[in-house]
Amino acid sequence: MYRLLIVDDEDIITDALYETFARYMPDRLDVCKAYSASEALAWLERSRIDIVLTDIRMPGMNGLELTEQVQAYWSHCRVIFLTGYSDFNYAYRAFQMPNVRYLLKTEGYDKVLSVVKEVMEEIRKSHHMHELLEKSYEITCKLDLLQQEEYLRNLLLNSHAYESSTCEIQKQLDRWDLGMHTSSPVYVVLGRIHSRDKYAHTERAKIQASMQLIVSSLMDEQTHHVSVPDHYGDMVWLIQPKQTETEPSSSLVRYLEGTLELVQEACMNSLDNAVAFALAGNSCYWSGIPRQYERLRQLHWMKIGDGISMVLRDYDEVLPNQGLKELTRVSNRIDLMSGYLETGRIQQFYEVFEELANELMQQDVTLERAMETYYNLALHLYSTINRWGLHQDIPDQRRLLHLNEYTCMKDAVKFLYQAADQLVRFKSSNEQDRANAVIHSLCTYITEHLEEDLSLVRLAELYHFNPSYLSRFFKQEMGINLSEFIDELRIRKAKDLLRNADFMVREVALQVGYEAAHSFTRFFKKVTGMTPQEFRESLMVR
Repeated sequence: MYRLLIVDDEDIITDALYETFARYMPDRLDVCKAYSASEALAWLERSRIDIVLTDIRMPGMNGLELTEQVQAYWSHCRVIFLTGYSDFNYAYRAFQMPNVRYLLKTEGYDKVLSVVKEVMEEIRKSHHMHELLEKSYEITCKLDLLQQEEYLRNLLLNSHAYESSTCEIQKQLDRWDLGMHTSSPVYVVLGRIHSRDKYAHTERAKIQASMQLIVSSLMDEQTHHVSVPDHYGDMVWLIQPKQTETEPSSSLVRYLEGTLELVQEACMNSLDNAVAFALAGNSCYWSGIPRQYERLRQLHWMKIGDGISMVLRDYDEVLPNQGLKELTRVSNRIDLMSGYLETGRIQQFYEVFEELANELMQQDVTLERAMETYYNLALHLYSTINRWGLHQDIPDQRRLLHLNEYTCMKDAVKFLYQAADQLVRFKSSNEQDRANAVIHSLCTYITEHLEEDLSLVRLAELYHFNPSYLSRFFKQEMGINLSEFIDELRIRKAKDLLRNADFMVREVALQVGYEAAHSFTRFFKKVTGMTPQEFRESLMVR
């Protein structure tokens, strides 16, 4: 949506133009008005202005001087001079200014409407080209980073990624200049951020980026390393020593353990966030990364409550009674289920959830397999409950993390269903409830403040919305434009007030937001077909 500011010291012209444009294209054009250059400058300080339609000759600051101020505030703002004087000098000066047009008032409203429409199209095209050029480099960099992260996540989760030759993997690592070598073993570290506060995705990403910088500053001297956030919001590092290991691997493990403790301290002091690390006690070749990553995730799960600032070390070489294929299959289905819940695809969420829950009830399921599946489900539900702030709705949520508190697996699965149902109910109702509350509050405010400034910019400021989004949001929820809703309320209140003969037309105008009686009269007649006085007389005839 574009914003048009009309400026003229003649009230009648300003009001007439405002009413014309306010109904011209309400979905695309937000219209403001000012009766002087100083009032126009106040608008410029307050909100972005895309088009200024202004008289050239005005008392105090003229239109040319105002244009210089306009372009100082908003360099891409377009200006249309509208004047009754065909003064060549003014026209010549206007044509020297960038993004400026010149019209005579005698050319009529149709011409003015046509020029404004042309200017809107010019702005649209210029914005499109500017955005393309500005984002070209940014998109290239982001895509490269996203490709790198996706490739590394694939190495963490998918054992089939190693079926191709290590030369292909090495080419990718060299492409991003990571300094890593597939011919040498690698150490895997998993870091989990703990905080008292809930973070949105962008805030968590900032913390992750800060933690990456801290780790790099402490490890760059002796190691090559690369990090990537996994699907659970944790950070994973792949680490190799810069020098070929001549000492036992335990020496590097001790170095990593001590350095990670420094990282924890730095994260607490600088970011006010605790971090728990799980560190592989032995290096592995690249094909063993998925298994080692799963082991570290399991180690985190089993050590919950043992101290979130610990550096946990894993020395076992194999996972008892569990194959890699089974482990990755469970975690991948949890990822899928999480995506369905976040995007509101409830049926698909339950299909995956029930599939996993049914596996817990099978007679031939091993204890290790059952624990793996259960804690995957439980930790996902527990994390979502915390992130969505549903502590009061599910007060005993901590039971999710303690399988041994249930008398049998059937009771544990029943509680999983209860937690899942609560999350689904919250997801289904929360978004519409919030929308209804905002719309109700906005409509109430408009009804109680019809005599005040109800411009889109003002309402957007009050409700902390972007003006364009507020306009679309209101139309989506109410089925009519915001300006139409305001006009209907003003007409309804005006009719009620006109029924009282003690109120003068000017007083009625002020109470419905019109400072000039003639503007109110034009508005009232356009909507009802009668002037306010004619409406009042028609009531007397009845």
